[in-house]
Amino acid sequence: MTRYAVIGAGPSGLSAARALQRAGLEFDGYEASRGVGGLWDIENPRSTMYESAHLISSRTTTEFAEFPMASTADYPSHRELIRYFRDFADRFALTEHFRFKTKVTSLHPADDGGWMLHADAPDGPVAERYDGVILANGTLAEPNVPSFRGDFTGELLHTSAYKSASQLAGKRVLIIGAGNSGCDIAVDAVHHAESVDMSVRRGYYFVPRYLFGKPSDTLNQGRPLPARLKQAVDSRVLKAFTGDPVRFGFPKPDYKIYESHPIVNTLILNHLGQGDLRIMPDIDRFDGRTVHFRDGSAAEYDTVLLATGYRLDYPFVDRAALGWHGFSPKLFLNVFPPSFNGLYVMGMIEASGIGWQGRYEQAELIAAYLAAGERHPERAAAFRARVAGEPWPDLTGGYNYLGLERMSYYVNKDAYRRAVRAGTQQLATDAAPRRDGIRPASARRSTKGRRA
Repeated sequence: MTRYAVIGAGPSGLSAARALQRAGLEFDGYEASRGVGGLWDIENPRSTMYESAHLISSRTTTEFAEFPMASTADYPSHRELIRYFRDFADRFALTEHFRFKTKVTSLHPADDGGWMLHADAPDGPVAERYDGVILANGTLAEPNVPSFRGDFTGELLHTSAYKSASQLAGKRVLIIGAGNSGCDIAVDAVHHAESVDMSVRRGYYFVPRYLFGKPSDTLNQGRPLPARLKQAVDSRVLKAFTGDPVRFGFPKPDYKIYESHPIVNTLILNHLGQGDLRIMPDIDRFDGRTVHFRDGSAAEYDTVLLATGYRLDYPFVDRAALGWHGFSPKLFLNVFPPSFNGLYVMGMIEASGIGWQGRYEQAELIAAYLAAGERHPERAAAFRARVAGEPWPDLTGGYNYLGLERMSYYVNKDAYRRAVRAGTQQLATDAAPRRDGIRPASARRSTKGRRA
């Protein structure tokens, strides 16, 4: 019997499990933590969640289409979200497919062409052979810890180790980096720390959670604009609502809006305006508890918090098997190694507004390919030939993304979802009956995923 493995039970792993289930494909799931939810389970040892964390995209643009959230909050907290994922897994009987507290330690090719999976479980080692493996262990678990000149003798933390503002009580705090997590933590810290500074080396665009009384990512739904026009219009709207962040001490951005992920937090600007924190230049070097900045200034701190993001990490499989190129694997639609070696990557996408439904559509594509391989091998062969013989789709949507490590797998949500749906349509049309009688999403008219 053909059987597949899914590694990870966060949103991407649950998406993969549900898509395989709906396609009538057999699978086992593996999750190192105690249950489903991935990083949204703050009790998960690998979770990077903190007590004040909420969605930065709104509920209706983020939820699974077939399982709307029961919450009435526009931006639910992590507490509501972990319940949502548990309810989702229970509703569709996905939980029973996973082996929990079971950490995958290695994947290597099997002699007969599949993959051997090895894992550590509470009742002993696991060794299983699978026809294919879906890697859905997430992109936000391995901290990116940059190196600095000198040594800091105070407390040096990455945001992955931050859980509560009480950790910063009474301390002189320097936050390095001003991404969404860094800004969230800065807003927490001003109420507890003795002082809060933020060191930044480039400018940012700040998007309010609400515009005209509605969640900002729900506006302009269904009326996509060309990239240049959207950049021009939204830049003016944001300046009208938030002002110019340069006046608060941020550098002027050296890129256009949406060419890097925007910051969905304008409270940080309020606190800057109130003098609750300061913006500092890039770091030059550490010297004990003294931090020297590039402009020649210096200050003393008790805690330095690195809001420097995360690195992709698939530690259980050889990088060559995923075709790593630079900062990330080079995969067709961020899913398929060009060799089609039986590995599939779920969730290696970052995009403003793509939501979990966008990831579910990615899972549908994988399931459609696997189903075609079993039931219509000529369709799977045609798909592989297309990947090998034609230019890959442009997933940028016309945006010139920054060439940063964290942007190496960034996509435009509309361009990406169009390409994924097209691939699913090619593979899945009349490919197989569905156990639940529901047609693939690619075969239904959809109003989800249009440009916000």
